[in-house]
Amino acid sequence: MNESVAVKNPLGTEPVGKLIVRYAVPSIISTVVNSLYNMVDQVFIGQGVGYLGNAATNVVFPLMTIVMALAQMLGDGAAAYMSLNLGKKKEEAAARGAANAMAASVFIGIILAVLFEIFMEPLCKLFGATENSLPYAMEYGRIVSLGYIFSCIATSYGGMIRADGRPKTSMVGLLVGCITNIILDPIFIFVFGWGVKGAAFATVIGQFLNAVIYIYAMTRCKTIVLKKEYLKPSGKVLPRVCALGVSSLLTQLAGVVVMLVMNNSLVKYGALSKYGADIPLAAFGIVTKVNQLATCVLLGLAVGSQPITGYNYGSGQFDRVKKVYRYTMTFGIVFMCVAWCVFQLFPSQIISIFGKESDLYMEFAVKCLRLNTIACPLIAVSAITGIFFQSIGKPVQSTILSLLRQILVFVPAVLIFSAIWGINGLLWAPATSDIISAVIAATVIAVYWKKIFAKGGAKHE
Repeated sequence: MNESVAVKNPLGTEPVGKLIVRYAVPSIISTVVNSLYNMVDQVFIGQGVGYLGNAATNVVFPLMTIVMALAQMLGDGAAAYMSLNLGKKKEEAAARGAANAMAASVFIGIILAVLFEIFMEPLCKLFGATENSLPYAMEYGRIVSLGYIFSCIATSYGGMIRADGRPKTSMVGLLVGCITNIILDPIFIFVFGWGVKGAAFATVIGQFLNAVIYIYAMTRCKTIVLKKEYLKPSGKVLPRVCALGVSSLLTQLAGVVVMLVMNNSLVKYGALSKYGADIPLAAFGIVTKVNQLATCVLLGLAVGSQPITGYNYGSGQFDRVKKVYRYTMTFGIVFMCVAWCVFQLFPSQIISIFGKESDLYMEFAVKCLRLNTIACPLIAVSAITGIFFQSIGKPVQSTILSLLRQILVFVPAVLIFSAIWGINGLLWAPATSDIISAVIAATVIAVYWKKIFAKGGAKHE
């Protein structure tokens, strides 16, 4: 591995605005591209298979999210650990954190692939597969699970590469994987006639190429020296890495719980409505991924700014930390306002990208998209604030804010609203969660703001 480490780090000296552009833009592209993996599948499956194929991918998506949750915990945790230690000039500690996370990611990918292969059918049923969609879900899920080791590497290593000062390298790896997926999807689905199986193979191949690029990149680090002995799990280092990344883990796992509750509620209350069980299941899956595409810009902005925040907080340059937070929050809110306009003005055009089904399907999908995103600008407040706390080494506050929107508010809203208003009540749960979570996040950051920057506030392990 590389034996030379750069002496100077621009994170503590270059203008904050310039650094945010340099780090956040590649990170935004990376997170958007990562989100496109599954969205591209849904577009081609919708055109080539129909809404039952999209319902199947919505069923399998929670399993993929579990994989990403554990990998993101390691990746984001290691990135924060690296940045904080690099800010304090502790390069060896930063390297041990990265190496521990690298090894753990590979191990988790293998274990999850085996478990999901064995229990694929009961898991698909658990996450709302109907009699009609189960065969498609099984076919898609069994193939995709074969690539979970590559997915773990692609998800976790990217954050460490960004923390190493190479956001463009992180972006390139994801772009290669996504472009490969986009090229292979239509070939496998339409030319070879493989249906959902073709989309699954395209996804795995794209993730494999992404993983290969990232593995190579981690052997060429700029700010740390990676050694083989650092790969051995440390009882002190790995728990700290995981603690810093636990909010990312819980955010993703909360999404799994939400999908579990939401998918089963959609099937239950959809069956009691004129739409039936399969239309709501397919439509909500598409709407969720469309909304996530916009949210990924926020996450890319916040995660891309994480090394800047962590390094300067670790080195005690608090004025620069404050600027990073203000800049990212301002851009995040403005961007989500633009996204809101697009979602509210062009819902039918967006839905049609994923295939044109019956008038009943379009009616539900358009209504679902509009109501799901009606309060989306407020997501910026809770999402950016949560990652900010993670960046400065305060996982407890970050974790609480992460759980708020996904679990503590959303799930009760789903259960209560559906019991009162049926299928239509389900569609108001996301907006309710966005509003309440934003108010709480704004309150928390206001209360902690002075304490964060008090003397000695940047002390970390």
